[in-house]
Amino acid sequence: MKINRSGLVGIFTGLIMLVAAGCANQKAPEEVDAGEINLYSSRHYDSDDELYQNFTEETGIEVKLIEGKAEELIERIKSEGINSPADVLITVDVGNLWRAQQEGILQPISSDKLNSAIAENLRSPEGYWFGLSKRARIIVYNKDNVKPEELSTYEALATPEWKERVCIRSSSNIYNQSLVAEKIASKGVEETEKWAKGLVTNFARQPEGNDTAQIRAVAEAQCDVAIVNSYYVARLKLSDKPEDQEVASKIEAFFPNQKDGEGGTHINISGGGVVATAPNQENAIKFLEYLVTPEAQGIFANSNNEFPAVKGIKPNAVVAEFGNFQESKFKVAAYGEKNAEAVKLMDRAGWK
Repeated sequence: MKINRSGLVGIFTGLIMLVAAGCANQKAPEEVDAGEINLYSSRHYDSDDELYQNFTEETGIEVKLIEGKAEELIERIKSEGINSPADVLITVDVGNLWRAQQEGILQPISSDKLNSAIAENLRSPEGYWFGLSKRARIIVYNKDNVKPEELSTYEALATPEWKERVCIRSSSNIYNQSLVAEKIASKGVEETEKWAKGLVTNFARQPEGNDTAQIRAVAEAQCDVAIVNSYYVARLKLSDKPEDQEVASKIEAFFPNQKDGEGGTHINISGGGVVATAPNQENAIKFLEYLVTPEAQGIFANSNNEFPAVKGIKPNAVVAEFGNFQESKFKVAAYGEKNAEAVKLMDRAGWK
């Protein structure tokens, strides 16, 4: 078929219009949808919203958040099965991360950024989960009734000197289970059970309430000492409520087990892992990698009074006032491995 000059011009013009239309329908690079991650988190801190917003601003990846208790989120992911939208699970205490791993809902990942940022003792040996912040389990004491030189170790609180002077949460609390699990892993069942029985004998009251309740009990002289997570103390000291300031003025923090051979103060983590069925695996890994950047670690430290999991990042001013301390370097994965044994031991010791 012969095409005249005007016909060629028409065809050429049409092609240009088609190309132009196609280009018009394409998004500019900065407008391309970077996707999303579905985050299941048991961290109930509003300050974490800043982490999610910053991540989205830097990457364009939207964070869709589902909150709940650790055990509820684990069961939800299990029940959702292969259709679960969950990409990342974040929770407090390595015991919960260990349970998630054992339930098969986390997958091992390989990330040079995570492995180089997080110390070996603060992550899963196989890459199932990684510590994102640290919390120390410390002793708080009533400044009127206890002198700091009277304090030394967790173990010493089980001696007759502290009869009816100790407050602590119940044995159902994962923080306490992990503390006992570390003692089992480092000292053995027999010695740990002896300590637990002595500690129970020295309870000033039956365990009740959360860590803040233990600190208030110390301030009110219901007991002289309590074992709590460090960030609860900092939270009270930073509060602008008069009643919290009154409590903070009556108590002080003490880091136990500081001498050589005593093992250091018990350290636990808040951490996260990629869900086994994650539909957005690549974005999930990017999110965890963002959480170990200096920016994100600074938010963890400043917003919730935790210790950064990455070396070189300073805690906030109030936490820093607690002073330097020797922390346990025990591999936190052992807390999960010994959890069931710890629960049975605490039951035998009469720890309600």
